[in-house]
Parts: sequence; structure tokens; C-alpha cells
Amino acid sequence: MSAETHEFQAETRQLLHLMVHSLYSNKEIFLRELISNASDAADKLRFEVIRAPELLGDDAELAIDLLADKATGTLTVRDNGIGMSREEVIANLGTIAHSGTRKYLESLSGDDAKTRQLIGQFGVGFYSAFIVADRVTVLTRRAGTDAAVRWSSDGQGSYTLGDVEKAGRGTEVTLQLKDDDREFLDPERLRTLVRRYSDHIGLPIRLHAGASSGETINRAGALWARPKAEISDDDYRAFYTHLSHDPTPPLAWSHNRVEGALEYTALLYLPSTAPFDLWDRDHARGVQLYVRRVFILDQAAELLPPYLRFVRGLVDSADLPLNVSREILQSDRVVEKLHAALTKRALDLVEELASDRPDDYAKFWKLFGAVLKEGLVEDAANRERIARLCRFASTAHPDGQSVSLDDYIARMKPDQSGIYYLAADNLATAKASPHLEGFRARGFEVLLLTDRVDEWVALHLTEYAGKPLLSCARGAADLGGKIETAGKTAEQAKYGPVCERLGKLLDGRVESVRLSQRLTESPACLVAPEHGLSRRLEQMLKQAGQSAPEFRPVLEINAGHPLAQRLTDADPTEFADLGELLYGQAVLAEGGRLEDPAGFVKRLNALILHGAGDKPSIIIGG
Repeated sequence: MSAETHEFQAETRQLLHLMVHSLYSNKEIFLRELISNASDAADKLRFEVIRAPELLGDDAELAIDLLADKATGTLTVRDNGIGMSREEVIANLGTIAHSGTRKYLESLSGDDAKTRQLIGQFGVGFYSAFIVADRVTVLTRRAGTDAAVRWSSDGQGSYTLGDVEKAGRGTEVTLQLKDDDREFLDPERLRTLVRRYSDHIGLPIRLHAGASSGETINRAGALWARPKAEISDDDYRAFYTHLSHDPTPPLAWSHNRVEGALEYTALLYLPSTAPFDLWDRDHARGVQLYVRRVFILDQAAELLPPYLRFVRGLVDSADLPLNVSREILQSDRVVEKLHAALTKRALDLVEELASDRPDDYAKFWKLFGAVLKEGLVEDAANRERIARLCRFASTAHPDGQSVSLDDYIARMKPDQSGIYYLAADNLATAKASPHLEGFRARGFEVLLLTDRVDEWVALHLTEYAGKPLLSCARGAADLGGKIETAGKTAEQAKYGPVCERLGKLLDGRVESVRLSQRLTESPACLVAPEHGLSRRLEQMLKQAGQSAPEFRPVLEINAGHPLAQRLTDADPTEFADLGELLYGQAVLAEGGRLEDPAGFVKRLNALILHGAGDKPSIIIGG
């Protein structure tokens, strides 16, 4: 056999280093990963056999064998699944081909928890073998071919690859164990690990060690097909780890078998950690799909909507054909029914967590709330239900505790016309916004929306439980005159010419200037037109490269503020400086950026110096 030497991809070398040096405290996971890979190989063979039955040949009984040889110090994990071709060996064992891996690896710094989360996330569980092995050798032959390949490496930066003879399809992974890790040759240790991590694997795992020859050490039955009464919480958690390669226990799960017009079994999980690529909507996602216990797809995105992309699990259908394809999934009526049923099951699971375990739901919401809120835009049929699950920061809880819309409605004042909210880039900006002043003065609670998706949500969730949602930053949200002060008519007459002059000064930047009914402390604020886009949403559209109709904001000034009062008798130069100052302050207060920051500072300094002696009221902020 002639062998070629190849260098590992740079990311692979970095990953190998992390595996060996960061996971020393949890070495036993290597066996779980290798068995999981062997199980996947069997599932892929079952799928291909649907189209090409001859691939099974005479070897129809699929199984995984563990061969422990104390004399040579080797442990072999062998399967008779699909196997790999030479090209697949290079692609699967020499590189990590998934985009985003480099960025994720760069974020790691030897942190055990983060590194464990990487295991299996890109199909890299194989590399965990180097935690316990000085050398790993892979012998594999793809089903339907006569060519076999031998891959070998010590994990130091390169591997050898050569053609060999192999009887039968499948893969053998042989580990030359390190001296300190010979414990994994002990039969009882192997039995314990298999029962702990791989008992649910749906094909027999046979142990060959010493006098023990071919002893099946797992239950060899699909966990989701067993009665729920026979499955412990530990079983469910172990299966989640196998399914997701996430070492942290799930927050909750739901196991349902449905018979009738639509027959299926679903096992769904809510994770307790978020994947780093959660916001990549184009990343392959979805639950696993089985048809009558035959593995079909690893990620069937068609079975759940994108806003539930954090849900892990599987569905086993009895109503789909074994030769189902992606094209069929996109148009099949059974799939539409499954999609609706699984969406309901997933929302049921989230609702149960919210009602029964509010502390755990708070963790869930922090991780996945912004994703779930996408459903308010995408899923009109379930909008009210999703809205009931939403949580928001609120002026009623300065400590940051979130509230539901039902909580808010229960606290509404008798004379309150709707559910008030304010969208901002972050919580600090929202809390400091001048738009809240009049609402605070009247004791009206305001929801503080800081997720980027909230601007889209507000366009679609216009009411809840019969109550309209009203933005504090829109011109119409003036509380119906409830915060107007006495003598407003006289003030209108006094400030009418001032507003007109300011409107001309700021022409092209504001739609109009008017007296404010919402400000009690700040000198001015910008509000969106009643039927126009908010400035934040307009900016987000532009940042995304999309065209957006420009709606000029309305500038509102506070007649009770000294700065506004100075406008009434200011000379033209001071009026212009004061007007630009009020406008600039309003832009900054809502987290915006000034077009001419240097000019703003110059005017501010001039006005402060001008008012330092006889007009101390110039101090910003009132």
C-alpha cells in the first residue's frame, strides 16, 4: 500500500489542539461521538437503500461493534453503514468545511464549556478521539464500491492516506490509546458508557472484549418509539445530547404520539444554550425526519417555521413515502399538516415552560425571545398566541424585570387609551428618552423595546386583546391632551411664530415644529409622523441596503423649558444657534448621529459662554 501525506486544514489543527488540551476533564465523550457517527452512517445507508436496495448485499443486519484489545492497547469502533469514498475521507477527516467555523474557533480561548459546545456542531465529533489516542486509524469502504481507504494520523498536523483492501462496506476507527487512558479497554467501563450515552441508539452495539464476544450492551431500540412510561428524564437528556451534540441539558421537552388522520411521533426539545449562528437564517436547520423509523433527513427545515429554528428534535411519520425528497417536502399536503401540528406542539411546549417554570422561561426568553418574536411578523395565524408569550422591559420595573402584555393590561389606568411602547437601540437609551417624560408624569407604564426585530413587530402587532399598541415616539401619542398644562391656548399663540421660524430654519430636516404635549423636562424631541416610518426603522432599512421612503420627523419643543423660552426674544443669530442646538439635542437623545457634530459643539460652547453671566438657564437639560 502506497500512502500519501497531507497537511490538515489550519482550522482543523486549531480544533485538534483545543480537543486535546481543553477537554481533559471529560474524556469519555469520545466514545459517545464515535458511536453517534457510526449510527449516522447506518441511517444514511438505510436512506440510500430505498433507492438502491443492492447496497445492502448479504450484510443486511446493521450493527456497531466495539473491539477492546488490551494486548495491543487499541479500541476499535466498527460499523457496517454507508462508509466513505476517498474524496469523502479527505472532506470529512482532513478539513472542516463549514463556513463560520473559523470565526467561532477564534472566539474560543481554551474555555471547556465553549469547546464542548463545538463538539459535533460541525460534524467534528470524530476529532474527540485524539483526547485519548496517540494515533487514530480509519479503514473505510463505501457501499457499492470495491475501493477502500486507510486514513491515519497522530493529530499533530498531518495525516496519511492510502488505498487498501477491506472486506465489506463500512468504517473501522481504531484508537491507539494513551497509557493514561487504558481504562477505556475495560469491559465494564465500556458497558457503563454505552448505557449512559448511547442506550437509545436504534441498532445493536456489540462488545468484543476478552471472553465476551458479541455481547449486545444497549437496548437497541429507537427511544421515541418506546412508551413514555419506560423513559426516564435521564434517558431524554442523554438522547438530546446524542441528537444535538449539545452537552448542556435541555430546558424542556415534549414527546407525543399521534394517531388518526395524521400519524406521527414527535420528540421536541427547548435548548438551554443558543448556537452561535442563531441569527443566520440561511444556516441549515430543522428537526430530523424519519419515516417509519427510517432516517430520511438530518435537518428538515420544512417542518417548522424559521422563528422556531431553535427547537431541536425529530419527527417520525407514518404518512410520508420512504423516497420523500426536498422537492416533495416543499409541496406535499402531509408535510403542510405536519408543519402545522409541530408548530402547535412547539408553542405548547413554550407555553408550558412559561406557565409552570417562570424562572426557566426567563432564561429561555433571554436566549431565544428575539427569535420567537419573528413569528409575530411571519405567522399571522398564531400572532395572538406568540404575543402572549412575549416579554418586554418596562418602566414599571427599573431593575430590568420583563413583563408580559397581559401583565401590562392588568395594570392599565382607567383613562389609558392603549398599550404604550418605545423602541430604542438599547435599554439605557430607552430609559433616558425624553419621549417618556409625560407618560412618567401621569404614571403611565411604557414597554421598552430594544431588539432589532421590534420595529418590524410593531408594524404587524397593532393591537393585543383589543388594546391598540401606541408608540411614544409617534406624533399621535400625545395622551389625548392628558398632560397638557393650563394656559396651553395662550402658549400656542405665544409660540406660534417661534414654531414657524424654527420650521423654516430646519426646512428639509423636519416636517414641522410644534409645542409638545409630552415633554416635562427636556427642551425638545423628535417624533415620527403618525403614518410614517420611525427614524430607527428607516436607518435599519438603509443599513440593510434597502430603499426606504423618507418621512421627516416632527420637532416638538417644551414651552416650559428655559431654552425654548429664550427663542421668543432671541436675535436672528442666537435664534439660529438655539434652533440648531434644540434639533441636535433631539437627534442625540434618540440615539441618532449628528450631520455636523463640530458645528453643534461650536454653537453649544457659544451659547454657554453667552449665558454664563446673566442667563444661567442655558444649562442643558433644564
